[in-house]
Amino acid sequence: MSIKDRKKDHVELTAKADMSYQIPTGFEKYYFAHNALPEINVDEVSTKATLLNRKFSFPLFISSMTGGYTDGEAVNAIIAEFCENNNLPFGVGSQRAMLEEPDTTSSFSIVRKKAPNAFIAANIGGAQLVGGLSKEKTDLLIDSIEADAVIVHLNPLQEIMQPEGDRDFRGIEQGIAQLCEDTELPIIVKETGAGVSAEVAKRLLDAGVKVIDVAGAGGTSWAKVENERASNNNPDSDFNNWGIPTLECVKQLKNLKQEYDFELIASGGIRSSHDIAKSLCLGSDFAASAQPVIKAVINKGYEGLEKLYQNWKKQLVTILTLLGCESPSELTAKHLKVKR
Repeated sequence: MSIKDRKKDHVELTAKADMSYQIPTGFEKYYFAHNALPEINVDEVSTKATLLNRKFSFPLFISSMTGGYTDGEAVNAIIAEFCENNNLPFGVGSQRAMLEEPDTTSSFSIVRKKAPNAFIAANIGGAQLVGGLSKEKTDLLIDSIEADAVIVHLNPLQEIMQPEGDRDFRGIEQGIAQLCEDTELPIIVKETGAGVSAEVAKRLLDAGVKVIDVAGAGGTSWAKVENERASNNNPDSDFNNWGIPTLECVKQLKNLKQEYDFELIASGGIRSSHDIAKSLCLGSDFAASAQPVIKAVINKGYEGLEKLYQNWKKQLVTILTLLGCESPSELTAKHLKVKR
């Protein structure tokens, strides 16, 4: 099956079917410590947050999702225009397709045309870095969208479940280190839903990575997506719930901040501003989400995404007010209590 068809399968399954983990993210273990005397004017509460020294209107990175097939261009165009209008960062889907099939380039390059000022991250799989990514290919990834950062996604579980997936993961760590050395742009490394442990995070940080997106278990199960694809004649659903829950990843990586200077993004099951706020309280610098966004765009276009965002923004303002905070940067562990 071609990369184009595979990408189409991924988007359709995640947008139209239940591809969720059965295990939870872990955020459900906490409730907010309500402040009955907040002493705050709701109209003065800000949702602005900073990532990589750039201020955004909301602590949400719209995660890498699509590109590389015909309908992907329209989806990317909507997301890009939305992020331009609302000052949100986002990443395109894997650009491997663009490197292998140049006719798919427009499905990625459209984002900079629609979002000339937005923060946009390029994206390549770790497996494509084995042996080093040539300067020509690196420049193509970056220049095609005038990228502000490069995301490297790690997905060994998904690859193994995928009939067409990679099977050799030797050399990815060295490839990441080489990419960090070869480009001046910050490198963001993310999992695709199975999580990043503290041990793996240390190796990434030692390699020069600036941001880690944990992408833990509790959201979309990409093992389940691959097992549900019609082209998979040998599915193994025993791995549909494999992974480290998002909250556990955040807790582990937060402790590394005493040792390393890096930024931490919480993703994997972020489905509301309640999840975003809890992740910030527990040590993340930013949150990221993909499935709710792609679902809103596929079903209702730009208007659907706008409705989702405005609802999340209103939620976060309310949460901050009821905790006595004027901005996300004030959120700490003291604003949460463990459910008994």
